[in-house]
Amino acid sequence: MRKHLMKYLAALAAVLALGGCAMTPERGWTTLIDGASGLDNFAISGSTANWRAEGGAIVADKIVSGTGASVLITKKDYQNLEIYAEFWSEENTNSGIYLRAPDIKMVNTASGALEVQIWDKNPAQHYATGSLVNVSSVNGKYVAAGRWNTFEVHAKGTEVTVKLNGVVTTSTSYAKTQTGRIGLQFNPGGAIKFRKLLVREL
Repeated sequence: MRKHLMKYLAALAAVLALGGCAMTPERGWTTLIDGASGLDNFAISGSTANWRAEGGAIVADKIVSGTGASVLITKKDYQNLEIYAEFWSEENTNSGIYLRAPDIKMVNTASGALEVQIWDKNPAQHYATGSLVNVSSVNGKYVAAGRWNTFEVHAKGTEVTVKLNGVVTTSTSYAKTQTGRIGLQFNPGGAIKFRKLLVREL
């Protein structure tokens, strides 16, 4: 009886392990940031900020050289993709996640990159947190400051959808740029922290 029980428990453990594996967000994804690990997956474009590993995240809160934004950019291009990110911001943080940035020396919306906005207090509130800056307004008002949040971005062909904490904040069709780098932006202001960044090519 004991032998059969042990076999049953072993089989149950195997099933639960497989089920847990299927549910992990990392399955089929490439991890670019995992806690304080991942800075070596990026180069810096624009100004130099004090990007660093601290407190279980990748953090920036000060420009140390140059003027304007500092952007961590991936070392490869992506086209059709999904992004999963976990971030923390302050009330006056001005940040964002770029995708399909075509010019590594000028990572901004003017060069054709898409920017998923992290800026609760943007004077242009239709392009506040959850929007695609200068492309697609945010549906409603969302406050990210002072807590950990998730972004999920789906970009396939011209269709781009953004979810903040599981809620669709904007969705649009955008044909200007179809391939480029992923970037994490810091503008002078409050701190930005990223503790998870995963990408899956479609």
